[in-house]
Amino acid sequence: MALPVPLPRAPLPSEGGSAFWYEHELGWATAAGPPVALLTGLRFDVLELPADAGAAVLRRIGAAGTGPVALTAGRMRLLVAAGGADELPGLLDWLEWGGVALDLTAVGAGGRMTAPEPPGRPRGPTGAAPGGTVGGRPGAEQGAAVWLRPPEPGREVEPTLPALTHFGHGPGGSAGLGDRGGGVPDLVRLVDTAATECHRVRLLRGESTGTKSQPLAFS
Repeated sequence: MALPVPLPRAPLPSEGGSAFWYEHELGWATAAGPPVALLTGLRFDVLELPADAGAAVLRRIGAAGTGPVALTAGRMRLLVAAGGADELPGLLDWLEWGGVALDLTAVGAGGRMTAPEPPGRPRGPTGAAPGGTVGGRPGAEQGAAVWLRPPEPGREVEPTLPALTHFGHGPGGSAGLGDRGGGVPDLVRLVDTAATECHRVRLLRGESTGTKSQPLAFS
């Protein structure tokens, strides 16, 4: 009687490698590379926008308004609470950005993002981003994935991520939309700021910003 042939097993991440660091230091799920990828929709989702728009977002809302932030090939990726990707279309509509041609997307359940090299490790030479700086860092890479605001080993990431829990009193209201209190980042504020800066960047570039049903306006 022929014995069943066992299915091949994925190799364990080598100690000291990027996948090992993410899985054992942070407890994040990875997919083998190269390059190593982080699985979204489990511990976090990702809000993605052009790097120049993202740099303006970081200047406007400060470190307390975001969780970890990465840069890959001219695109900025802001980690948000798991489920945030599903909220994005509805939030844009509610904030009156629905139909505006924004280069603002989200990656959630079943998605992946390229894993930046763990902080403090050397990176290979790549081209500098346009303008020489992104998020205040000179020479931020065009091609390699890097952390601008890295996650902290030994600290749960979820409490640091922008999330939507309830609606407050409206834009400018005292409670804040989606504000969980205690200095936790607000997903609604982040999305509204990101949409504003994406729209501003497209106008400055002279790109088409046509809408489906509403005139162009800054929120």
